[in-house]
Amino acid sequence: MSLADFDYHLPADRIAQQPVRPRDSARMLHVRADALCDLSIGDLPSLLRPGDILVVNDTRVFPAQLTARRGAARIGLTLDRPRSDGGWQAIARNGRRLRSGDVLSIDRAAAEGAAAEGAAAEGAAALTATVTDKDTDGSLGLRFSLEGEALTAALRAVGALALPPYIDRPHGPRPSDAVDYQTMFARRDGAVAAPTAGLHFTPALLAALRAAGVRCVTLTLHVGLGTFLPVRVDHVTEHRMHAEYGRISPEAAAAINTARHAGGRVIAVGTTSLRLLESAALADGTVAAFDGMTTLFILPGYRFKVVDRLVTNFHLPRSTLLMLVSAFSGRQRMLAAYAHAVAANYRFYSYGDACFLECRNKALPVP
Repeated sequence: MSLADFDYHLPADRIAQQPVRPRDSARMLHVRADALCDLSIGDLPSLLRPGDILVVNDTRVFPAQLTARRGAARIGLTLDRPRSDGGWQAIARNGRRLRSGDVLSIDRAAAEGAAAEGAAAEGAAALTATVTDKDTDGSLGLRFSLEGEALTAALRAVGALALPPYIDRPHGPRPSDAVDYQTMFARRDGAVAAPTAGLHFTPALLAALRAAGVRCVTLTLHVGLGTFLPVRVDHVTEHRMHAEYGRISPEAAAAINTARHAGGRVIAVGTTSLRLLESAALADGTVAAFDGMTTLFILPGYRFKVVDRLVTNFHLPRSTLLMLVSAFSGRQRMLAAYAHAVAANYRFYSYGDACFLECRNKALPVP
């Protein structure tokens, strides 16, 4: 498979720059084997049945974009994830001359106009970061001068959301992005990017799903910087995914397994939920509790063990997420669906509309 197999043309005006309001008024394309149906996300309860289980990601986006200084040099930092040694993995812009041992002062001006959460930068503890190591791919290790809650408060004071580059914010994130770029399920800090399928959900939609007999459980997958990075190889099997931390509690795993054994379908909200469920799957489709890193890369030919249906947004050309949905519902079917969505003026990417997909490549029979 080549990277060109996952390309399509998207006019720039189809890229959503802000979400629709209310959130659950977004459009939704139901991609069936025999038809494409134009619906809205509010129609989701009618597509599910009693006993199905909805699995959502409760990760919370933290302000990972920082501005640092080393002497007179201004350096952009984007945090990726915490390391087991207490440091942080990050990437740097304008950081070619950085070396291990360099001490960076974090610029509080990074918060200006950036919708940073928490306390205002004024009065926050000063924050520095020491470069501990640097990789050939441009990533580096950092150790901050603060830890724990003090570091969390400082990042909220001086950081900004790392919005995707296709969301045009020349002066930084807007105040509204601090709310718009979090899902209603967000509970656990750790994501660089939002699990965007969850952005469509509201308390009213969740109540309608529960009234339809659909149960909802949460897992956690902290979306990392890899979600923003392009695939740089022509032969896609040579691509390597960045590691991301995920957790499925024993209680959530038991609820999913109980639903499956009773004939219910597993409905993943977002590719992040799907990847973690499949990472935790045993050969017979049982979901095990999970607490660790995943690098699962799903390409056409993958046989899905757990997930029966997927709620997801429209993804970038040549992206690993387009490869994933192609594996789930068929490459030609997904390219036809995307062509339909472009012609029908659907809104694309993080703030855009949704798809409802049916699994066409299940390792076990689909209920």
